[in-house]
Amino acid sequence: MIAGMSGAGRSGAADVLEDLGFYVVDNLPTSLLPTIVDLASQPQSGIARLALVAGRNHEGLMREVARMRADGHVVTLLFLDAATPVLVQRYDATRRRHPFAEQGDGVLEAIEHERELLDAVKTQADLVIDTSELNVHQLKDKLVKAFAEVDHQQLQIAVESFGFKHGLPLDADIVMDVRFLPNPHWEEELRPLTGHDPKVRDYVLERSVTASFLDHLEAMLVDLVPSYQSEGRSPHDRDRVHRRSSFARRHHRGAGAATVRARHRAHCTATSASDIGTSGPPTTRHDGLPCGNGGAVARRQ
Repeated sequence: MIAGMSGAGRSGAADVLEDLGFYVVDNLPTSLLPTIVDLASQPQSGIARLALVAGRNHEGLMREVARMRADGHVVTLLFLDAATPVLVQRYDATRRRHPFAEQGDGVLEAIEHERELLDAVKTQADLVIDTSELNVHQLKDKLVKAFAEVDHQQLQIAVESFGFKHGLPLDADIVMDVRFLPNPHWEEELRPLTGHDPKVRDYVLERSVTASFLDHLEAMLVDLVPSYQSEGRSPHDRDRVHRRSSFARRHHRGAGAATVRARHRAHCTATSASDIGTSGPPTTRHDGLPCGNGGAVARRQ
């Protein structure tokens, strides 16, 4: 249950919790809480974790929280607060109307009026976060530490191959041009195969230039990933289907707390790409040759 001062970051907190797997309902009137909770509690709802953001009227909120707990629900009441001068600055910057503007002669009076109304809720909150000095990344970090399950605390990196002739994937953070690596396409025996085949993987991975490149790439990522993670950013790294799919598994080494998933980004008209290590078919073009020509991407998810 998310409550707190208007302008303190309730909606931003809801976005973070949604990324953590919560089903989020924002700006919810207290009168609708029982209905939403009852619907979410149904076995067929598929909702395991629910985040409800209280609307402007918190009247009766603590009564509903007590009822949910009495019904066996595990409820954490999060209260977001901020200093009055900070809230005034935020409203001045956004030029939005304060929900309690009618109860005062200005933003300052509206904020103070709301603070009086929410004092009892803040006192009974399980977790109070003052966002006065927090940026969005710092707030996210606090919420992740408080509410993330183990799987969501890890940085997840997806490694994708692509072909330069199809253009760079728009959502890439790091692009590696690996067209300098040995190309199995020019070997007649290997040409019909894909990076999923052991012969192609061996052809690429056993070359000294490949080993040197991977060692340097992994060393770079080991240094960069913690910084990306602390700032809430997403590293990406790109590859080619013969060259990249064949050694994408190497990125699993040295990934530390990151979870790595690899797949080929298909731009062809045939089958869809399958994850490295799964039983699905490799991506091919309409003429049976592998797709891609030149790069790979690693993306946080």
